[in-house]
Amino acid sequence: MTVEAFLPRDTTALALDADEVAAALLDAGVQLTRNGSRGAFWLEPLLEVKVNGERIAFGPVTVEDIPGLLDSLAAEPADHPRYLGPVEAIPWLAGQQRLTFQRAGLGDPLCLDTYRSLGGFAGLEQALAMSSRQIVQEVKGSGLRGRGGAAFPAGIKWQTVLDTEADQKYVVCNADEGDSGTFADRLLMEADPYQLIEGMAIAGLAVGATRGYVYLRSEYPLAAEVLVAAIERAREAAYLGQDILGSGRAFDITLRIGAGAYICGEETSLLDSLEGKRGMVRVKPPLPAVEGLFGKPTLVHNVLTLAAASTVLAEGAAGYQELGTGRSRGTLTLQLAGNIRHGGLVEVPFGVTLRQLLEDFGGGSLSGRPIRAVQVGGPLGAYLPESQWDMPMDYEAFAEIGAMLGHGGVVVFDDSVDMAQQARFAMEFCALESCGKCTPCRIGSTRGVEVIDRIVNGERRDENLILLEDLCVTMEQGSLCAMGGLTPNPVRSALAYFGEDFG
Repeated sequence: MTVEAFLPRDTTALALDADEVAAALLDAGVQLTRNGSRGAFWLEPLLEVKVNGERIAFGPVTVEDIPGLLDSLAAEPADHPRYLGPVEAIPWLAGQQRLTFQRAGLGDPLCLDTYRSLGGFAGLEQALAMSSRQIVQEVKGSGLRGRGGAAFPAGIKWQTVLDTEADQKYVVCNADEGDSGTFADRLLMEADPYQLIEGMAIAGLAVGATRGYVYLRSEYPLAAEVLVAAIERAREAAYLGQDILGSGRAFDITLRIGAGAYICGEETSLLDSLEGKRGMVRVKPPLPAVEGLFGKPTLVHNVLTLAAASTVLAEGAAGYQELGTGRSRGTLTLQLAGNIRHGGLVEVPFGVTLRQLLEDFGGGSLSGRPIRAVQVGGPLGAYLPESQWDMPMDYEAFAEIGAMLGHGGVVVFDDSVDMAQQARFAMEFCALESCGKCTPCRIGSTRGVEVIDRIVNGERRDENLILLEDLCVTMEQGSLCAMGGLTPNPVRSALAYFGEDFG
């Protein structure tokens, strides 16, 4: 009997010895497809086996498990200790509403036939039958907002680039995913790269751009390998190039690799880096949508935003609007990391609470100790105590409590954490990663580390607390970009909710 199986080849699975498991399966004569991960990292390597037309799962699987697992397939699979049941019925996956990640894990990420059979390129085909203004109107009507930090309405950005006259325009994908606890961009590029390519092509058609760039962080070598292959195959199949699907319309993509600077996740610093300069924040205005890469109108979005555009065009604006709450439409991609039992990627409609995420999906802390604090939105996000965990996770609700969703990173800390040290880390991180262009960020963060040290050491505590707040106000109001402007968020929240840790 030939066994048909699927085993992920994404970065996380590889770090957990997926290649060694794959070699053992191939030696045993298994027909193996290396698929993308479904994001259930706590179960990796997650082996899926097709039995009577249904995929059943085993995980986490080791090399030592393979002989017994293959024997169980011939007898009773459910008897194996790694057996998880039908993949789609695993509660962690069944409780999600996958939209952007609906194809992740289903097949070979580089197989064009697989992508097409799962609805891929339907959005691009729809866009090719529309004018640029019609595409932009569809995106505006969907309510899609940027899936990065600012959550700016995507359609307004697209409209601005479209309305700005120029002989050349660009679409730039910000894949410099550097926030702590985030990996959604990487997972999508490794598990479903054609979705990003499709979204970028749609954006190019919408705004009148013929060239696109993916700016990828250097720490993602496997994503780079997958993207290089996917771009070449898409070009060969006429989904990119001078004549997309015989339409006479052009768009092509070039991959560029960053050099490890966190600040290049900021869009104007990224554009400087793309131009071959040192990555430093630009003064705005002019906005990149008016004067961006090489001085030309440029649409800058992150991976998830561009990928979502393909869904908007394929399903229609009304279909996308049906999901979410308030002004937060579509689905929310959250990444569970830190001290959490079930770490991985969770995609749900906006409006789920942080408590539901931590308990229903996260399964509580990995250490078994009570969770004390959760940082949402990367290293510039606020630390939230349990009293804030019942807030609906949408942009406006989080803004009301001085927090942000950002790129959806959720980092969990149990009750052994020292929150004064976390506040110090926020200032230190800013000092290390600042581009140095503006004084409030460059100097304020350095002074912030010193002031927090004095507070913890009990040196003139009350006076230094006042000084720390003054520094936070200066950084918030005087910094050129979010690097310095948002660093006060984790510091203030640590002081407000966990003041006892400051001595």
